[in-house]
Amino acid sequence: MERKPDAGTSPLEVLARMDQLIALSLVGQHTLAERLGINVTDLTCLGFVLGAGEEALTAGRLAELAGLTTGAVTGVVNRLEGAGYARRVPDPDDRRRVRIVPEKDSAARIAVAYEPTYRRLTELFESYGPEELAAISDWFTRAADAMRISLAEIRESPAP
Repeated sequence: MERKPDAGTSPLEVLARMDQLIALSLVGQHTLAERLGINVTDLTCLGFVLGAGEEALTAGRLAELAGLTTGAVTGVVNRLEGAGYARRVPDPDDRRRVRIVPEKDSAARIAVAYEPTYRRLTELFESYGPEELAAISDWFTRAADAMRISLAEIRESPAP
């Protein structure tokens, strides 16, 4: 992991390396989900639930974030409840709606699963200086924005 960047790397070479990372990440997510007793869509949704913090998500909002129908989210929440990762609670403002909240130990259970990967990535990030970390952080932020736009375009366009 001591390898430093080559100043002559082209954008296409970086894109190819990013594709490799994404492919490995997808395989890793599937493997982790399986190990946690859920599927990768459920794991993704659980990430949104955990990321919401005190602002518990409605099923509709979870559907929006995950790009799922509300019917599909019902199945996701049923499975997350069954596996002990989340539960439904009444919306305090509208008793007709429910909010999805994590079970108390969900974050800790997920953290244990991700710990080896996060430890290695933290070690990798620590090998960079403050300016490099700022550039990496900026890239992740801007790349996520670009991916959100691309995802919306994909969802709105006809299949090739």
